[in-house]
Amino acid sequence: MISKKKTVAIAAVLMLIWVSYILFHRNPFAVPVQENVKKVISVAMLVAAFSIFVRFYDRIVILPAELFQNRELIWKLAKNDFKSKHAGSYLGVVWAFVQPVVSVLVYWFVFTIGGRAPSSQTGYPFVLWLIVGIVPWFFFADALGQGTSALLSYQYLVKKVVFKISILPIIKIISSFFVHVFLVAVTLILLVLNGYFPNVYWIQIIYFSFCAFLLVLGMSYITCSVVVFFRDLGQIISIVLQVGVWITPIMWDIESLSRPWQIVFKLNPVYYLVDGYRMALLDRMWFWEHFYSTAYFWIFTVVMFLFGALVFKRLKVHFADIL
Repeated sequence: MISKKKTVAIAAVLMLIWVSYILFHRNPFAVPVQENVKKVISVAMLVAAFSIFVRFYDRIVILPAELFQNRELIWKLAKNDFKSKHAGSYLGVVWAFVQPVVSVLVYWFVFTIGGRAPSSQTGYPFVLWLIVGIVPWFFFADALGQGTSALLSYQYLVKKVVFKISILPIIKIISSFFVHVFLVAVTLILLVLNGYFPNVYWIQIIYFSFCAFLLVLGMSYITCSVVVFFRDLGQIISIVLQVGVWITPIMWDIESLSRPWQIVFKLNPVYYLVDGYRMALLDRMWFWEHFYSTAYFWIFTVVMFLFGALVFKRLKVHFADIL
């Protein structure tokens, strides 16, 4: 196992490289003032994340270490969790795929056969543009809901002293990820049927799926810890997700807004995922072409994971008593 000094040293080197790249990066098409603001915010978030990592090293590192050590158990429990969701029904796990697929088919019917597709400035059929963007949202919304309720769903395991309860949120998220993989496959088939054939850019779906997984994992460690003490959080998250599907530019094109409002909406990290799927499957662009969006997303995700690890570690000792 790598020592604390070596780990901190590696993290420091990576942070310096990242900071240097941000400071020296130049976008010829960006407004200088806005670009400088982005640089300052990005560097400040990186420094803050590194400071938190060093200050609370022992509390933070234990979480990824436990996940790695229990990786085989996590995979086994995730498959069991996925199968048990619809245990006892005639179609079994098939029902797990029905709802998202039906939603996609409804959009397909309304905006193609129904002939009610809004005018699109994207250059693509609106229904394809919509479906490609809403697929990562389906995963994010389902995984966050499942991850939030992980400790409540497995109360009997939380009360076992020898069980590593830190693996429960990731079990729920992997279970949701199975459905996401299937839905991505359905989306790819729809693209091919409409004349959009596979190309090298499609490989980025793996990258953006990984981004979505880590983002929701970090957020779930916060929400699953808090919901034990504040049960209303689950309902609040449901409402936020209902609103989020509209305020995240999924149903509408962000280019229709003025530049300042575009920046505000792009602060939502889920937009990076939505836009990323569209870049990969429709726009034929690489993720690094959106440098500041990529930097912001990863800084935000790292901060969320660090904060989630701290919150989970701090509240962990009280879970069994409350549940």
